Amino acid sequence: MTEKSGSGASARTTGRRLARIAGATAAVLVLATAGAGAWFYHRLNQNISTFSADGIATSRPPAGPTTTGGGRPVNILLLGSDTRADGNGALGGGDEGVGHSDTAILLHVHADHKHAVGVSIPRDTLVTVPPCKLPNGSWTAERTNQMFNSAFTVGLYPQGNPACTQNTVEALTGLRIDHTIVVDFKGFAAMTDAVHGVDVCVPNDVDSYGIHLTKGRRTLSGQQALDYVRARHGFGDGSDIGRMKRQQAFLSSLIKKVQGQGFDLTTLLPLADAATRSLTVDEELGSAMKLATFAQSLQNIKLADISFVTVPWEYSGARVALVHPDVDTLWELLRQDRTLDGRSTAPATTATPSAPAAPTPSATGSPSATPGQTRAAEPDATAVPVTVHNASGATGTAGRAATALRAHGYREVVVGPNTKGRNTTVVGYSPGHQAAAEQLAALYPGATVRPDADADGLVLTLGQDHASGDTSGPVTLPSGIPTGISANTRPADTDLCSDLSYG
Repeated sequence: MTEKSGSGASARTTGRRLARIAGATAAVLVLATAGAGAWFYHRLNQNISTFSADGIATSRPPAGPTTTGGGRPVNILLLGSDTRADGNGALGGGDEGVGHSDTAILLHVHADHKHAVGVSIPRDTLVTVPPCKLPNGSWTAERTNQMFNSAFTVGLYPQGNPACTQNTVEALTGLRIDHTIVVDFKGFAAMTDAVHGVDVCVPNDVDSYGIHLTKGRRTLSGQQALDYVRARHGFGDGSDIGRMKRQQAFLSSLIKKVQGQGFDLTTLLPLADAATRSLTVDEELGSAMKLATFAQSLQNIKLADISFVTVPWEYSGARVALVHPDVDTLWELLRQDRTLDGRSTAPATTATPSAPAAPTPSATGSPSATPGQTRAAEPDATAVPVTVHNASGATGTAGRAATALRAHGYREVVVGPNTKGRNTTVVGYSPGHQAAAEQLAALYPGATVRPDADADGLVLTLGQDHASGDTSGPVTLPSGIPTGISANTRPADTDLCSDLSYG
């Protein structure tokens, strides 16, 4: 099913530098190309495995809409294989065999290449698996009511069947998948070692099924990092839903780590080697240079502009059923290249707000500047950092509020941990930011404004009076966005310890 790429690859000169890595897809796209010499470039090429395009369906959804500036959204299917073949058994335990795609994230990169949404699909989701190609060249019949992760096993290929999973996702979503990337246990562990560990939060002690983790904030790499994202038992109800919450938090932390780590050769060379050894990709990404070029196209996505969402779901016995019409709305938003709250990412909605003009002196005697001095303009409130806490008791309130504030032009919005429940909303401010706090509070009628010695900028604590997370200003969350989407959304800059288990 897989083949090593790199035949006919041309040598790259030793003077060429490594390509900068795209932070938004750091979990699987962190790589580097030429600059260490033709020998290293050739080694990276030899590391990469590809799967044949022959297994991809001939009838496919159309490409996403093109913007007036020529940009187009890109959909990447990220799969984590649990195969025990090729030495993965030592990390995963159990017998060698055909792997399942126990982790599946559809990454939608918006046409502006400055925003992205990662959609987690539970492995136990009941779906229709369309016809898929077998090793003998024949195609299977369509199969209904199948577990999502079973598509990866069709044909019993030793390294799985990524093309079949891609076909399944395209049939499910109506989105054209531009690239599919598969990571195995060994590669995942190697990449976390290469970045010297990833910061995580373990919600409680775990000692089951061979996995041993201690409660608290930790920096994990290798086997322990793999255990953290794989473990189900010992957290919440032991479901895949809780595991996906930790996977989303882990990927967010990994992105943050790579973005802030720097890109010297000592860091990049082992990271490039680890990443390429971990990947099985479609043929269009089948060389180190192609991967690097693709990665570079994503480097402008900031952590605050990435969101993760779990498909709207409900239990169906021991399996997971998709909730309609909520899930249909989710796919339609992505097909139209809209954000999860229904906004367009066209330049008009993402442009940096201009600073307000300096206020003019009032006729009632506002203090005027002394001779020789110019009165300073009031700072732009949207440039002041805002931390959002949910004290409403309703799920997803802080995340929805953060999305709404960004729509209002606030540039630095992070989601903090949930706090003790309260009835009313409060805006706290650090010295010098009272005016900005009052401007923010105007979006939440009834909110109290008060100094906060511990604040770094503004702190918005949402009470039950604003449990929706919505705002009353001119830009609001569309009323048609169902709670099945908003309640399952996790902004990538959410606090590490927030919302890590289910049940």
